[in-house]
Amino acid sequence: MLEPLVDADGAPFWAYAAQGELRVQTCADCGEPRFPPRPCCPRCQSFANDWRPVSGQGRIWSYVVPHPPLLPDYAEQAPYNVILVELTDAPGIRLVGNLVTEAGAPLGSFDPDRVRIGAKVQFVFDHATGLPQWVLERT
Repeated sequence: MLEPLVDADGAPFWAYAAQGELRVQTCADCGEPRFPPRPCCPRCQSFANDWRPVSGQGRIWSYVVPHPPLLPDYAEQAPYNVILVELTDAPGIRLVGNLVTEAGAPLGSFDPDRVRIGAKVQFVFDHATGLPQWVLERT
């Protein structure tokens, strides 16, 4: 199974996510959210940052449905969706994940033919894989 690559800048993201909390690195001087995490703010060049909690709500901005040949760990699960989600309360921040039927569900649990750009989704965390996932927002 593939695991996330955790570097010093992104380690807080993964630590919060493992607790079921979605946070985005934010410049402590100008307030600009940024993702992926990095040491310097692209707006004001400050090195000061903190990790702001966000709601985890967003909309599907784009998606793909990979088909074999793939990396061996994923080939057996194909086809499945990979979605790009723009966060509602941090516009411009887009996170990658998979749309699943419920937290911890396998990659192929949500029919790829049902994925729609613009659909409202909510962040969940799969503790077994250590990866962020998304479910359709319940309205």
